[in-house]
Amino acid sequence: MSTQNCILIGAPVDSGKRRQGCLMGPDSFRTAGLAEALSGLGHKVEDLGNLTPAAHGPEPDDGHLYQPSRTIGWTNRLIRTAEEALPRGIPIFLGGDHALSLGSVAGAANHAAQAGRPLFVLWLDAHSDFHTPDTTASGNLHGTPLGYVTGRPGFAGFPPITNPVPQENICILGLRSVDPAEREALQRTQIDFHDMRKIDETGIAKPLEDFLAGVAAANGMLHVSLDVDFLDPMIAPAVGTTVPGGATIREGHLVMEMISDSGLMTSLDLVELNPFLDERGRTAQMMVDLAASALGRRVFDRPTSAYS
Repeated sequence: MSTQNCILIGAPVDSGKRRQGCLMGPDSFRTAGLAEALSGLGHKVEDLGNLTPAAHGPEPDDGHLYQPSRTIGWTNRLIRTAEEALPRGIPIFLGGDHALSLGSVAGAANHAAQAGRPLFVLWLDAHSDFHTPDTTASGNLHGTPLGYVTGRPGFAGFPPITNPVPQENICILGLRSVDPAEREALQRTQIDFHDMRKIDETGIAKPLEDFLAGVAAANGMLHVSLDVDFLDPMIAPAVGTTVPGGATIREGHLVMEMISDSGLMTSLDLVELNPFLDERGRTAQMMVDLAASALGRRVFDRPTSAYS
């Protein structure tokens, strides 16, 4: 990959779910050396610091959704920030919970439409996040980003989606926990999704290779959203939504190196890091290493990590 302008955007979103702690994520990525890792690869690094949500109304009294008004404020802020950052380089959104992708992906879709190119989304996650505010049983909006950006109904009060991401432009890798209502809706879509059984049977490289080939053929822009729980919790414990049986560190690096080889990635989310649940910063360091692989670090160039 050629030299890039990497724009670090702290998004300490902690309104997408009830278990708190992800607001500490952006500074943990910084402490784990993300800027240094990227500049060491020859990239220019610009750190915009940590955002705050846009002005928003009071929280409703119905009690079903958790902090919807604050999440709407975050979505407004992140859409605008993504639109402003993408013409200048590769924005890397440092989460914060996955509700940040309501804004980062919608903003990327707006920018892609302005550029006259399609947006593709690679979702690396144990969950499909295809709920709407009406279908989520938990009321946690970090499970709704793909529902929102594809234009599903039910997002009253959120910024209107003017450039929905086509379902066939989305690939989900790593699924292993999908609610029944979400599963039923997902199976009616054209989203290309792969659970861990399918990955165990066929490997992770082939579906990713096919997806990236489609992005390249369409001259698409590629947004990558990496959730900590894509990885197995035995190696990445700092997440509040642990599901056993996730991707290995080898699979994670393979995915990221293939993304780097493609040269297609135009924006990146690093989400759901909860440092309160980490062990000596090991998960933060692992996510930094994966981000570095997505931006050009090769297998022979990886430094030895120490977690003690």
